[in-house]
Amino acid sequence: MREVNNDRVFPPRAMTRHDTGGRAAEMRRDAPSKLPSQPHHTENLTLIRLCLQFLRVISHMYRNVNAAFPRIRVNFTNISKRPLVKLKTTVNSFLSLRTSTVYCDFKTTLVNALMQLFVVAKCIVNMKGIKWIFGRRRSGVKQARMLLLLYMGGLSRYSEGRPDNDLHIGGIFPMEGEGGWQGGQACKPAAELALADVNERSDLLSGFKLLLHSNDSKCEPGLGASVMYNLLYNPPQKLLLLAGCSTVCTTVAEAAKMWNLMVLCYGASSPALSDRARFPTLFRTHPSATVHNPTRIKLMQKFGWSRIAILQQAEEVFISTVEDLEAHCKKSGIEIVTRQSFLSDPNDAVRNLRRQDARVIVGLFYVVAARRVLCEVYKHQLYGKSHVWFFIGWYEDNWFETNLEREGIDCTVEQMRKAAEGHLTTEALMWNQNANQTTISGMTSEDFRSRLNDALKEAGYDIDGERFPEGYQEAPLAYDAVWAVALAFNKTMEKLEKSGLSLKNFTYTNKKIADDIYEAINSTSFLGVSGLVAFSSQGDRIALTQIEQLSNNHYVKLGYYDTQADNLTWLDREQWVGGKVPPDRTVVVNELRTVSLPLFACMTALCIAGILAAIGLIVFNIMHRHRRVIQWSHPACNTVMLCGCCVCLGAAVALGIDGRWVTPQHYTGLCATRAWLLAIGFSMAYGAMFTKVWRVHRHTTKPKAETQKRKHGWKLYTMVGALLVVDVALLTAWQLRDPLQRRVEIFPLETPRHHDDDVHIRPELEHCESEHNTIWLGVMYGYKGLVLVFGLFLAYETRSVKIRQINDSRYVGMSIYNVVVLCLITAPVTLVIASQQDAAFAFVSLAIVFCCFLSMALIFIPKVIEVIRHPTERIESGRGSGSGSSPADEERYRELVKENEELQKLIAQKEERIRVLKQKLAERETAAADSVTQGTGGGVLADLATATSDYGTSTNYTRSSRASVSDLDFSESYL
Repeated sequence: MREVNNDRVFPPRAMTRHDTGGRAAEMRRDAPSKLPSQPHHTENLTLIRLCLQFLRVISHMYRNVNAAFPRIRVNFTNISKRPLVKLKTTVNSFLSLRTSTVYCDFKTTLVNALMQLFVVAKCIVNMKGIKWIFGRRRSGVKQARMLLLLYMGGLSRYSEGRPDNDLHIGGIFPMEGEGGWQGGQACKPAAELALADVNERSDLLSGFKLLLHSNDSKCEPGLGASVMYNLLYNPPQKLLLLAGCSTVCTTVAEAAKMWNLMVLCYGASSPALSDRARFPTLFRTHPSATVHNPTRIKLMQKFGWSRIAILQQAEEVFISTVEDLEAHCKKSGIEIVTRQSFLSDPNDAVRNLRRQDARVIVGLFYVVAARRVLCEVYKHQLYGKSHVWFFIGWYEDNWFETNLEREGIDCTVEQMRKAAEGHLTTEALMWNQNANQTTISGMTSEDFRSRLNDALKEAGYDIDGERFPEGYQEAPLAYDAVWAVALAFNKTMEKLEKSGLSLKNFTYTNKKIADDIYEAINSTSFLGVSGLVAFSSQGDRIALTQIEQLSNNHYVKLGYYDTQADNLTWLDREQWVGGKVPPDRTVVVNELRTVSLPLFACMTALCIAGILAAIGLIVFNIMHRHRRVIQWSHPACNTVMLCGCCVCLGAAVALGIDGRWVTPQHYTGLCATRAWLLAIGFSMAYGAMFTKVWRVHRHTTKPKAETQKRKHGWKLYTMVGALLVVDVALLTAWQLRDPLQRRVEIFPLETPRHHDDDVHIRPELEHCESEHNTIWLGVMYGYKGLVLVFGLFLAYETRSVKIRQINDSRYVGMSIYNVVVLCLITAPVTLVIASQQDAAFAFVSLAIVFCCFLSMALIFIPKVIEVIRHPTERIESGRGSGSGSSPADEERYRELVKENEELQKLIAQKEERIRVLKQKLAERETAAADSVTQGTGGGVLADLATATSDYGTSTNYTRSSRASVSDLDFSESYL
């Protein structure tokens, strides 16, 4: 194997021509005495140069012999593993060494020597040459020197370049650079091993050697194009180009088609390179990066991730990969929450990932950028049990620990390890997984690994310390790429021999031979150290995908995925930080806000107590319905009021029933129940009190003849019935036109009490609302508000009125005051605190309970006390509904009222008379400034005596008109 370094463009070397024409003319004009003599030092330098050139040829032969010895040593070293196979391989290697290397080189050298001796002999026979060589002025030593120069010069010129036995290919290896992929550090030694192995084979490229001319591209497309032009325009002519790094391969492959050159990429994964229209002469042993996307989708489906984020470097290979990944995600129903890209500094992009709450993140970047990203991941806390990263699998195993100081990464090794823990990688299989399977080169993958490690150790890499150069994972791809070239050339040579052509006839304009090479590569299929090597119609490598996870600073194989067969082989070795699969988003738990159970229990207990009390009072009202204290308070209205209180207390309990007890499907019925209970209960309880107050107001405003008429019991229900009819009409229209539905109010996310970063609480609160809820509430509140205000007005107007027919009118008025005040406070406050379920329920239920309890207490406690104080009162049979008094009592009562009115009129007249007398007295005192006459005083005294006499008369009249003892007892019992 021979490698030539083309560093710059230089013109092809011209063939050396000897100016024999001029010398012949001189020799013809002049005899040998005029032959030009060469300077002595020039001849010595020429001889030294030719000797060095001859030694170079000999050393080339020696290297060819030694190139096969490592292979033989490896086979002898490993002969104990598979003795028969290894012995056969060693013998074949030795025979191929003997026949291919030693014999061919020896034969070539011998033929060259004989040809040169023939040339020398011909020169000697030539008479002019004899005269020139054996001239009189030339000594024997000089003549021998000239013959040696002539012989060795011809031999060296023939050996130099070996134009008839060498096949030249160009190699572009990324060895150094600031960013990108410097995989040539390991891929170039692998390619050199492949060249040595190929050239050892006698059954490949018979009579030809495969030579590699390479240079460094630094994974920069511009420099890669420059290297390509140097390789093309510097002799010898190249038959094919090897290239690595996607950006360089893109530039080289797009331009190489202009020279009909095939390009074989050993380290390019850009999906853009699969475009046959754009890259018609490209093949690659490295699988396309799109082979990872189906694997990533399969993993996301396996772990239930449906929301991901993408972080990419702004390179074509990653841009096209992301576009393919987006298409797969859309097809699989996976949401891409954000797609961040960066050129060199990933700080802002990683920060945006945290803002978007990215949990499952696919990272696509070169290894140098990957170290910067990982440091930012540690700084922004995007790692651990809440996050999972997908990285590219062709990084080295210790990629996150190396070159930190040289690249200016301000994170320690421990920090980088902590951030990298648990991440997943997907990579195409680049090493044959069957370690005992012999490949086309006669080695197993482990044999190749051993040879590669030895070569890298000689190059100065600390392989024993697991400090592998970049591109170590792709080294088998470079090795198999050279074998693919050799096999394709061999197949092409066999085809060209039938038409009398050879690969040496290839030129950059010869499309026929280029097509033959294309067909040979396209049909190539063999078992290499990287596995089965075959190419698709797009020139892509067909390979399986391997899935690994970093666990405890070591990569663990989790499984394999066959894209074509859609077969995932899983080994169940995954280990997650925290012991569970990271979620694909912040887990949002919908927590329904319900009424506090202790609060609900307390209010329910109060409501039940109120209902029991109301039932007890109803029983009390029925049992003592014939007693005057009950009869004169309209017991029928009291019973309706108590029933209304029971309904209202039931509505209070219904307000506390929520999603804890009722399913969402039945919540609509609960909403309707609340509305109907509250409206009907209010109308019954408040309507009964409103009816009493209305009766009192009617007694004080209507003529006495109408008030003395007997009232029928059914008329007492008219007012309550009217209120209930209005309620039923409104509620029915509301229920039919725009029924109340369950509406959920969603609150901002809250941090749970146990401070788990993976879980956030989204509070929800149920409400009973309709589409036009504001309008219906306005109508209902307006109607109820008018009734409340009117009842308040009537209660105020009759605040000091006492009538025997309704003996508890003052207490009813006080109850109305309380109901109105509490309703006016509760309704607006409830609208404000509706989002606070406990406060709203407590406020409304307490208002209902307080109204009911206060109304029952004001109206019934005096009656209960009266019954307790006078348990032996005679029970009178009532003859009328609502009025329990006899006709005689009614008559006496009317007489007393009439007498009271007459006395009030008389008192008013006397008070007016006294006022006039006092006014006259004041006038007279003013007129008589110094003295008062006797006559005037007598007049005044007379007037006073008259007034006194009148007052005494009225007093006597009053006493004579006093009621009987029974009347006094009746007045005392009147409440």
